[in-house]
Amino acid sequence: MAQNNAATAVSNVFRTPELKDKILFTLLCLVVYRVGAHITAPGVDVVALTDFFRNQSQQSGGGLLGLYDLFTGGQLSRATVFALGIMPYISASIFVQIAGAVVPQVEKMQKDEEGRKRINQWTRYATVVLALVQAWGFALFTESLQGAIANPGMAFRLQMAFFLTTGAIFVMWLGEQITERGLGNGASLLIFFSIVERVWPGIGTTFRFVNTGAIGPLSLLVLGALMVAVVAAVVAITMASRRILIQIPQRTMARGRMREAARSFIPLRLNTAGVMPIVFAQSIIVVPGAFAQFFPGHELATRLSELFAPGTVWYIIIEAILIMFFTYFYTSIIFNPIDLAENLKKQGGFIPGVKPGARTAEYIDQVVSRITLPGAIFLTVIALLPVIISRAVNVPFVFGGTSLLIVVGVALDTLAQVQQHLLLRKYDGFMKKGRLKVRGSQSAAGGF
Repeated sequence: MAQNNAATAVSNVFRTPELKDKILFTLLCLVVYRVGAHITAPGVDVVALTDFFRNQSQQSGGGLLGLYDLFTGGQLSRATVFALGIMPYISASIFVQIAGAVVPQVEKMQKDEEGRKRINQWTRYATVVLALVQAWGFALFTESLQGAIANPGMAFRLQMAFFLTTGAIFVMWLGEQITERGLGNGASLLIFFSIVERVWPGIGTTFRFVNTGAIGPLSLLVLGALMVAVVAAVVAITMASRRILIQIPQRTMARGRMREAARSFIPLRLNTAGVMPIVFAQSIIVVPGAFAQFFPGHELATRLSELFAPGTVWYIIIEAILIMFFTYFYTSIIFNPIDLAENLKKQGGFIPGVKPGARTAEYIDQVVSRITLPGAIFLTVIALLPVIISRAVNVPFVFGGTSLLIVVGVALDTLAQVQQHLLLRKYDGFMKKGRLKVRGSQSAAGGF
C-alpha cells in the first residue's frame, strides 16, 4: 500500500509540467555544480592537501577548515575551482540579515521591494569581496604546506584568487537560478548535495571498522538504532511548532461586502534558529586550535588548543554554552514579535484574552522565549552527539550535528514546496473546470 502511494506521488509530480520542468532544471544545475567540484585548480598538489585535512580531522576534528570543507562537500581539501562553494554568499547574507536587525535604515529597506532589490545587490558585492579575501587566504594557506605548491609566489596567489573567486561567483549565480527557476532554495540545496555526497564514504568507513574489529557487530546495531532515533528526533523537532490561536472578527469590506469571522493559528517553530547556532558556536570553539596552527611555538596557544580539543570536558561545556547563547541571539534577530503584532492588528485579528498592539508583542515574545529553551537544548545534544559517541566508542562518528540538521531541514522544505506546487496545480485545474462549466452554461443560455 505504501509503495503504491509513493508511486502515485511520483507520477503526480511528473504529470505536472511546471513542477517537472523545475525539478529537471534543478537537477541540471546540481549536475553542473558537481562537475565543477571535480575540476582542480592548477598548481596544487591535491594529495598533500588531502593528507593535511585528513590528519587535522583525526587530531582536532578538522577545526574551522574542516567545518568549511564539510559545507563544500570536500572541495576545499581537493582545491577545486568551486572550493569556496556557496559559503561566501551565505556569509554575506547573514551579515546583511544581522545589519537589518541593528541598522534602522537597512530594516526599512527590507520592507520595501526596491529596498530588497538594493540589499540583494549589496549582498552580491559583499560575496565577491568575501570570496576574494578567502581565496587569497587559501592561497597563502596552501603555500604554507610543505610540498603542496610546486611554484609558490605572487603569480600563484593571483591565479588561485582568480579561479576561486570566479568559482564562488558562478556558484552564487547557480544558486540564484535554482531559487528563481528551479525547486527549493538554491544555496541550501547546494550545501545539501555536498553533504549527502560524503554519506556513502562515511558508511564505508564504518563497515571497515567492523572488519578490522574496532567496532563489534552489537555496537554496530546499537549505533544503527541510535542513528534512526536521531533522524526521527530531528524530523520531529524541525516540524514541531507552538500554535497560537488568533481570532479574526467579522468585518465590512469595500462595496458593502462582509468578511466572515474566522479562527486561525500563528505557528511558532520550536527550532526557529535552525542550524546557525551550531555554525556560530563551532566557528568560535575552533579559534584556539587555529591559533595553535598559526603560532606552533607559542606556549599559551598550544595549551588553549589542548584544553579545547574536541572531546575534552571544557570543549563540551563551552560549546554547549555557545550553542544556547546563539540560539537565543539568532532567534531574536530573525524573529520580530513587534512586526508580527502590528501586521495582526492591521488585519483586525487578535489573540483571545490579549490586547492588540504592545501586549500582543509581549505575549508572543514570552512564548518564543519559552519554546526556544527546549529547541536550544535539542541543538546542543545533536551537536555534541558525534563528539560524545566518538569518545565513548573510540572511533570517528560523524552522524549528527550540523550536517544532519541541514540535510533534514532542506529535505523537509523541498518536499513542502513540491506538495505546495501539487496543491496549487489541483486548485488551478479545479478553477479552470469551473470556468469551463460557467462558459458552457452562458453559451447555452445565449442559444435559447
